[in-house]
This record gives sequence, structure tokens and C-alpha cells, in this order.
Amino acid sequence: MRHFLFLFFFLIGVPAFAQVTNSGLMNTSTGEQLGNLSIGAYIDAYFGYDFSRPASGDVPYFVSSNRHHEANINLAFLDVRYTSDRVRGRFVPGFGTYMNANYAHEKGFLKNLVEASVGYRISKTKDIWIDFGVLGSPYTNESAISRDHLMYTRSFAPEYVPYYLAGAKVSFPLSEKLSAYLYLLNGWQQIHDQNAGKAIGTQLEFRPDSKNLLNWNTYFGDERSTNKPNDRLRAFSDIYWIHDSGSWDFTSCLYGGYQNNLIHNFNKEVFWWQANFIARYAFTEKISLSGRMEYFSDPNAIQISPETLLPNFSAFSNGLCLNFSPTTNLLWRMEGRYFYSSDAVFTDANQTASSRKLWIVGNVTFSF
Repeated sequence: MRHFLFLFFFLIGVPAFAQVTNSGLMNTSTGEQLGNLSIGAYIDAYFGYDFSRPASGDVPYFVSSNRHHEANINLAFLDVRYTSDRVRGRFVPGFGTYMNANYAHEKGFLKNLVEASVGYRISKTKDIWIDFGVLGSPYTNESAISRDHLMYTRSFAPEYVPYYLAGAKVSFPLSEKLSAYLYLLNGWQQIHDQNAGKAIGTQLEFRPDSKNLLNWNTYFGDERSTNKPNDRLRAFSDIYWIHDSGSWDFTSCLYGGYQNNLIHNFNKEVFWWQANFIARYAFTEKISLSGRMEYFSDPNAIQISPETLLPNFSAFSNGLCLNFSPTTNLLWRMEGRYFYSSDAVFTDANQTASSRKLWIVGNVTFSF
């Protein structure tokens, strides 16, 4: 508890002072411009070693960079965009171990869609857009594109919310500093709809100045499916802050979710939450060091099923990441990450229950 109290007061005590980039979204690729058309590419290659040596070869609890003791591609994609005054479109086919793990329940070619959307600006005078298709998710301060983030590996936070969404998004500015977005969705990270119901999401993005961004999201939807027939309403909300000042970069995210379940209908603990804080200090234009601290709690295994078959999951994680960027489109990283819990929610090298875990990952990312 004392670890949580320290983290909580540290988070709320940080002052929120762009255009700072909203790294929680999947829209930060660059690309070569050819008139209205932009073409880009991205390759995230890695080698990871989980000291618990998982027998399956998959690092438990993660879909990003999750292969153990092998060189592999986490995510590679082509990014094709078209933008005019009234019409825009984006097509991003993707491949890699992230796609294999995170899209396992999708069908056919849908397994390879990072994004595929078309948008229309409905007003001639205002920047109001409707986009439809497979969209990047606004939830949490991290997306699947590791290049855009202060650490190489993903926090617990984005691994247990949607990385992608399917449906419609309405975007409209409320002022020079405040923008609003409304989502009508198939559900919680699903292209192939799992039930007849639809979900609603909202997003508010506030940019008080050129160095800071505050983002607040909500989600409400019926989550019943063949695999989880007892699930009903899911309510979720997150808030995150991003600060970019050159030498120091910070980001922090706090969220909580509630799942109405027929079995746990009167159980107030059907709730999961997390808090994280990440910082990066740049020694030079090419070399920087990042650090993360986080806590994740899922007492009724709504999102996480503990590999040691305990009835609940909670864990802290700390990590350091060395970043080296010799050119603007190449990034080398080495990260070490240590997990610990009051319960034996991990396994050790002998595949016996453990409350500790160490994971080391090296990475190179190329993009244009």
C-alpha cells in the first residue's frame, strides 16, 4: 500500500503546464509526401529475454515484443495516406509478433489491419470530420508504435485497453486548445463484432500550451461474447498527461474500469485500475535515458488471467531504457524491466510460482 500511496501522490502532485504530440494515438507516422498522398514505412525489430524462460516462448501478460529468446519483428507496416480539403483516407497493413498476439481473435485479412479508414469533413468552414473503419485507439498514453514512446516496452496500461477500434469517429474543435471526439464502436478492440450491441467512446484533448497535453477518455459498452457470456456493461475512463520540453519528457496515465458480470453482479470488486509515470532525460540530441514506475491491479481477473492460476492479479513494475538515435529515422534501445508483486503471479525459470520477474529487451526501429 505504501508503494501505491507514493505513486498516487506523485502523479497528482505533478503540475500540468503544442504542439506536443499525442503519442497515445496511432497517427504519428511521417512518410514521403507525393501531392495529396503520403507513403511511409515502419520496422520494429527486437530480441528479448525473459529470465523466467516461459515454456511457450511468449512473455506472459504482454502482446507487444512478447517473444522470448529470439530475434523477431514486433511490428512492421506500410502507411499509405490520402488527404485533401474534404476527404482523407489511411491504409496501414501490419505484420509481426504484436499482430499475431493482439489480433488472434480476428478473422482472415482483418488480422493484419493496423488501420484502414476513410474520412469526410462535413463543414466547409469548420474542421469537423467523420472517419469510419478500423481506427487507432485514444485509450492511454501509449500506442503500439514503440518509436513514439519514452520506453521501448509497453506499460501494463495500453496492453489491457484497445489498441485499435472499429466503427465511426466524429472530430470537432471546441476552441484553439480543446478538441472533442465521439466514437460509435463495435466494441472493446474488435473488428469482428462479438455481439449485437454497440459501444460509445468519448475523448477530450486539451493543449494548455506548446509543451503539455491533457487527454480524458471514456468507454461504455456491452461486452458479452461467446467466450464470456456473463459479461454485460463495461465502463472505463482514463486520463493522461504528456509533457515535452526537449531535455525532459514526462508522461503519466491513470485509469479505472468496471465490468458488470452476472456472476459478480453485486461484487464491488469487479474493477481494475492502474497508474504509471514515465520520464526521459536527453543527455545529447542522440542519447537519452528513460525510466518507468507503474502499478496494475485486476482483483477479479477481468483483463488479466494470472499464469499461476491465482484468483487475482496485482503487480508493480520498474524499468530503465537507454535510447540512442544516430539519425532521425533510426533508433536503438536497450531496456531492463523488473516486476514484483505481493502474490506469486509470475513463474520462475523452473516454472514454479514466483512474486518476481526480470525481462530485458534490445530493439532497433527504422521508419520514414
